[in-house]
Amino acid sequence: MAGRPLTTGDAVAGRRGPWRPLRRAGRRTNLGLGLLLLGALASGLLLFAAGTPVPATAARVAHGITGLGVLVLAPWKTVVVLRAARVHSASLALLGLLAVCLVSGVVQVLGGYGRILGVSPIQVHVGSAVGLLGFGVVHVVRHRPLRLSRGDASRRRLLVTGAFGLAAGTTWVVAELADRRLSRGAAARIATGSHRLAADQIPATTWLFDRVPALDTRPRVRVEGRAVGIAELARRAGPVAARLDCTSGWYADATWTAVSLADLLDPDRRAAARSVVVTSVTGYRRRFPADEADRLWLATELEGRPLTRGGGAPVRLVAPGRRGFWWVKWVASVELDDRSPAAQPPFPLQ
Repeated sequence: MAGRPLTTGDAVAGRRGPWRPLRRAGRRTNLGLGLLLLGALASGLLLFAAGTPVPATAARVAHGITGLGVLVLAPWKTVVVLRAARVHSASLALLGLLAVCLVSGVVQVLGGYGRILGVSPIQVHVGSAVGLLGFGVVHVVRHRPLRLSRGDASRRRLLVTGAFGLAAGTTWVVAELADRRLSRGAAARIATGSHRLAADQIPATTWLFDRVPALDTRPRVRVEGRAVGIAELARRAGPVAARLDCTSGWYADATWTAVSLADLLDPDRRAAARSVVVTSVTGYRRRFPADEADRLWLATELEGRPLTRGGGAPVRLVAPGRRGFWWVKWVASVELDDRSPAAQPPFPLQ
């Protein structure tokens, strides 16, 4: 007798056909996916924070490998969700956000920097990852917490996990090499994964809830309480070559006309202070070690032209070796402080 036709239910449950291996999806799928998502989140945060090649490369490799692992386990997790007696909306949202996060990540890597309706692929990737975190917590709370068993640490399970990690790592290396060989833009990617833009293509970007302010008709920067006019800054400034590496997925090598903070701050006061705080007219601020003042600059021009309003005019900070969210725009004040440079959130909240 001929077998009955393969149904959608068979595919979802992994009972027949090419989906048969998926029937084993269950507890270990959830455990593995949870660990991979945590690894992807941690490596993604480190990649956002890292501004130098070694930690950035380590974070990018880890993020790519964990992302591939998530991609492999996604079909198994889909089976787990859809064969449940009651499918929760949070579980479906989790699957949807997972798909969006994976697709936008691939588009960012292969397609480079670009915007659709004012949004870049990396912004979609990060936004969906934040949503994954929230719905993931709801999903875990609604189900029984996973507990490690003795079998999870067995020699066989460790070998399987190691083989899975090795396969994911090898796949990532092959894909990375193929992309760099076949794509002209991939060769220009740097350790953080950012794609190159020309200096005159630098877009106007802000962090989270910051905004572009109205231009001050009498611009000045208060340095330790002393008002320093733009004319004085321009007179004391010189060319500074620095790379702006934005967390939006692009970087640009440019020459800035800038003056070092060390030339503006009192040396004795700087030696006694622990940090230097640079604040924008919008209230956005970043705190740096005081001994880095000679590697921080106040810029008034980009490639010989005055800064644009969206680019931070009249004065923005140039912080070589740090990601773009450290490059404070629309600088209003520079103050030395006795508190530790670590006395701030790792990422701005504004």
